[in-house]
Amino acid sequence: MSGIDDAVTAIRNGPQGDRVLAVFDTRAVVDALPRKRLGNTVRRRGDARRNAMLTGFRRDHRRFLHEAERAWAGVPEAELEKLGRGVFRKEMYGRIFPEAWQLVREHQSAGHTVLLVSELSLYQVGPFAELLGIDDVLCTKFATDNGILTGQLDGPPLWGTEKAEAVGEFAAARDCEIGYVYADTPALLESAGIRSVDPTTFQPRTAPSPIDYARTVLAFIALVAGALTGVIRKSYTRDRQAMADALMHDGTTATLRTLGVELRVVGAENARAPRPAVFLFNHQSQFDVIIVPKVLDGGVTGIGKKELRSHPLFGPLMRFVGVTFIDRSDTERAKAALAPVVSTLREGLSIAVAPEGTRSYTRGVGPFKKGAFHIAKQAGVPVIPIVIRNAGDIAWRDSPIARSGVVDVAILPPIDVSTWNPAAMDEEIEEVRRLYERTLLNWPNA
Repeated sequence: MSGIDDAVTAIRNGPQGDRVLAVFDTRAVVDALPRKRLGNTVRRRGDARRNAMLTGFRRDHRRFLHEAERAWAGVPEAELEKLGRGVFRKEMYGRIFPEAWQLVREHQSAGHTVLLVSELSLYQVGPFAELLGIDDVLCTKFATDNGILTGQLDGPPLWGTEKAEAVGEFAAARDCEIGYVYADTPALLESAGIRSVDPTTFQPRTAPSPIDYARTVLAFIALVAGALTGVIRKSYTRDRQAMADALMHDGTTATLRTLGVELRVVGAENARAPRPAVFLFNHQSQFDVIIVPKVLDGGVTGIGKKELRSHPLFGPLMRFVGVTFIDRSDTERAKAALAPVVSTLREGLSIAVAPEGTRSYTRGVGPFKKGAFHIAKQAGVPVIPIVIRNAGDIAWRDSPIARSGVVDVAILPPIDVSTWNPAAMDEEIEEVRRLYERTLLNWPNA
């Protein structure tokens, strides 16, 4: 199969149901860490445990087993599970192939049984399976005694023919037929006789380059200069909103131009009318606060977490354009802070908000909070979905460094919430969230 589009077509047109097994090797899900020498001396035992995990992601598997058997011996499983989640969040989440996320979602939509198979441990791959919604995982097992690792393996390591045999046994036990395999392991591919798509064709998940760092620094300078230019340009009006709109227009335009980021927008007419509205955007990167104002181009303010108020760069700009800051850890205070937002909408100014409340680790969309929908209902305005496809490719979730490239944005038709029951809107909100997922999987044409 030649590429992702062909693979998606085959999945949608092929057999459906849970008797079809789709096998994902972790090599087709997570890009490897670059190999590098670790220090000759590990001073702290915690460093050795973490380094063993990272060695596995460098695909130096014999060395991984050697390090893990020594460093993990005597360690409680719960501690390694916690360490694995930390490694995922700090080191590995950005290395998930977007192509893998899309293929997993397609198989899940088709009702297929999805299996993640790995030569690594569950402590390493468990967070990936959980994030992708994969329930079935086969991996190398480490022996335990009362929840404490013994320093020995529990069975053979899962690589080569052992990996292929384990998949075959799983398929037989679940009465499945291996329909799709995403791997670069010859034995696994031969056992299935099918190679659904070559994972080596996936876009590499490389770290930012020195040029990206330099360009980002210049972009931040351009943001400040552009924002000041916009305010000065409209200062003669003595109209704060006119100055705020110019600040956002000039600041975001200068930032994106300096970064070399192009926005490719579908449904731009939905950004212009109806107004006012509550614009909902899925949150992938720190640069969403640049992308969304640029797309909406004025007449909008936002809602942000209280920590942004003190951000040295974004804080002053967000305060000037009237962003409402909320304390997400205190529900009652957050509700009180949002009360004036209803008045803001009734006065004609739109609001942009990320209903997930936090940035996602993949292109997938997390659970939506209810606040934005309650605000729209009380103000008598619609909600308008803004679906951002790949901002996380330009800048990883927690990274302040951006790459050049194209970000796809779809602005969907407005959704009327006036008839929703404020006491029972969970189902409607979930349907809006699913709309984002469907749009990401079936991107609209321009």
